[in-house]
Amino acid sequence: MTYVGTSAETDLPRFGFIVSRQVGSAVTRNTIRRRLKAVCAEALPSVRGGASIVIRALPSAATVDYPTLRADVVRCLERKASV
Repeated sequence: MTYVGTSAETDLPRFGFIVSRQVGSAVTRNTIRRRLKAVCAEALPSVRGGASIVIRALPSAATVDYPTLRADVVRCLERKASV
């Protein structure tokens, strides 16, 4: 799930991640968080300035591979927060 808020400022976009205990153990949650951070760092040039983006990882995120997770996040960012 992706939530996007905007502000009048044109600063760099901000990202926040919610990975609850339902996703898995601490190791799994941190792995998912690191993957999400990597995807967002790649997608940073295509996200509009001043956007505040919160990505909530669902429990199914623990079982998908990186390319699938990347495709899902990029699709959501393009639809909701693209330039």
